[in-house]
Amino acid sequence: MSEDYTPPRVWTWEQESGGQFASINRPIAGPTHDKELPVGKHPFQLYSLATPNGQKVTILFEELLAAGYTGAEYDAWLIRIGDGDQFGSGFVGINPNSKIPALLDRSGTAPVRVFESGAILLHLAEKFGAFLGKPEDRPEMLSWLFWQMGSAPYVGGGFGHFYAYAPYKMQYPIDRFTMETKRQLDVLDRNLAERRYMTGDDYTIADIAIWCWYGNMALGRSYEAGEFLDVESYKNLQRWAKEIDARPAVARGRMVNRVVGEPSEQLHERHDASDFDTNTQDKLAG
Repeated sequence: MSEDYTPPRVWTWEQESGGQFASINRPIAGPTHDKELPVGKHPFQLYSLATPNGQKVTILFEELLAAGYTGAEYDAWLIRIGDGDQFGSGFVGINPNSKIPALLDRSGTAPVRVFESGAILLHLAEKFGAFLGKPEDRPEMLSWLFWQMGSAPYVGGGFGHFYAYAPYKMQYPIDRFTMETKRQLDVLDRNLAERRYMTGDDYTIADIAIWCWYGNMALGRSYEAGEFLDVESYKNLQRWAKEIDARPAVARGRMVNRVVGEPSEQLHERHDASDFDTNTQDKLAG
């Protein structure tokens, strides 16, 4: 890194720069190749990967099914972003931003596309009238849901990139994004000092959205940075993160479209509840 770098008058794209994900990042939109998406038998077709944003949707689907909403059955198809699946024409047709997750809702008279994880959570919660909390708490719930959507880029695109994925360590951006990440952890810890869940006694889509980023981080699963961030010091956040982590639907949702970790915790595609018992990677390998 040069300390005397001067930006050019007009920036140009250098494909070889950018660290671990340089091969899939580009400054233009649109598809790179023609590829239709598969369609299964259920009302909802999810195209995703088990990143924190992807986990939000699969956890909500599993929570809805666990709560008895049988109409929430879904097919979850794996999108391998490292292979550029998100730039196929079919995927771009559902999400023009080429990011996972993307949902095709086929439960009505005509298919409806929904993209952006927060929008998918809100769409499903409103459709089924579940995990929205008390009506009087709706503004608070929405505030926390959108707080997560606006804050997580600092954690993922900022802290995560420079701490774990950049081609070499740079103190200035690591310090800058660590400071903001810890401030956000403190925001959560202070709120959870007075509440069981983010908005009170009700477990909502705001908890699901926030847990997938900050709960996983508090439990030491993000960027191998738990000690660096001193996550154990946020006691209220720890209590909340562990309580949600213990929910069976959360455990199932984390497995769907997962391609890293223990083979027994990887369910690359999910088409029926029985897949958790029969189609995890350890079962398929055996």
